[in-house]
Amino acid sequence: MNEYTVNDRVAIIGVGETTYYKRGQAPVPEFRLACEAIIKAADDAGIDVRDIDGISGYADDRNEASRLATALGLKHLGFAGMVWGGGGGGGSGAVGNAAAAVAAGYSKYCVVFRALAQGQFGRFGQAPVTNHVSGTAAYTAPYGLYVPAQWVALRTRRFMHQYGINQEPLAAVAMADYYHAQFNPRAVMYGRPLTREQYDKSRWIVEPFHLYDCCMENDGSAALILTTADRAKDARKKPAYIMAAAQGSNYRHNATVENSSDYASSNFKTLGPRLFEMAGIEPKDVDCAQIYEHFSGAVMISLVEHGFCKPEEIMEFVTFENITAPKGKLPINTSGGNIAECYMHGLELVTEAVRQVRGDSTCQVPDAKIALVASGPMVSPVSDLIVHSK
Repeated sequence: MNEYTVNDRVAIIGVGETTYYKRGQAPVPEFRLACEAIIKAADDAGIDVRDIDGISGYADDRNEASRLATALGLKHLGFAGMVWGGGGGGGSGAVGNAAAAVAAGYSKYCVVFRALAQGQFGRFGQAPVTNHVSGTAAYTAPYGLYVPAQWVALRTRRFMHQYGINQEPLAAVAMADYYHAQFNPRAVMYGRPLTREQYDKSRWIVEPFHLYDCCMENDGSAALILTTADRAKDARKKPAYIMAAAQGSNYRHNATVENSSDYASSNFKTLGPRLFEMAGIEPKDVDCAQIYEHFSGAVMISLVEHGFCKPEEIMEFVTFENITAPKGKLPINTSGGNIAECYMHGLELVTEAVRQVRGDSTCQVPDAKIALVASGPMVSPVSDLIVHSK
């Protein structure tokens, strides 16, 4: 294990979420949603929200740290960090940045947050309306390649073709997400189970993705609080200790004119090995995984690139029975994930990993000690996180 890591030096001690809404239906502005989630995370941690002195964000979040610090009444702001671009790929990276700030002494209590109000600022899943395009978009937009569903579908289809994979693993991911969401009252799709017949009959969005292979579009906010391992001993809830965090990108993955040298990749080939080396464990030691699924196909590629199975084993590994709690070989997205709990740009996957290792998930994996989060496959940068309990 590399000694220059945050392994067991930092812990997540509180999580908080607003109500999750269908896109455009939040009754309050995005900034207020962010404040509400942070206040709830501080309460979950058992600290005064004014004692937070670090703020870590990602995906170029609109809610500036200094404005949040003023609104929340923070005594001072010692750290403000941002993972540039990458959308949901920065979720675990923002946690890693916060952990580094805590370990270095820049912050005693650092909050990681994400807030979205698509009614205010526009839909993620809708093609932009513009009179001109420039840069890489000039090579794709004129031909109708606009939205994430399209370029993720292209990479997924290439992977499926290379390894002889059919629709079954994609269906398994969607069905597992909906199954787990039925135990989670926070989930937008709680009380709305999905049958295989419904999945098969649902309309195509971009082949190979049916409607239920695609993440939702939501409003809301999520947040979590980090502090040192020593301070975590006094937290209100059982701490989730950080074993490792990694962020970055493969060689030329962001060659965005659809010509990256390793096209059928989730962009975790270099991160996965670094993550496990820092944590000092192997994939077989992980009890559950929260794998970012803007679209279901990205999950199977992420699993391969983290070493959970080989490409040729996907059909046997990614089955409903194997990826559902409580008895699956590797339960995945146990709160419902982006597809059935909420699309909070993947930060809800981190809060679920915390709940799993402290033992209060709505779909608890028995004796879960180690949980992995993979944030934002196929974008750049992507990021990873492993948390555990003691």
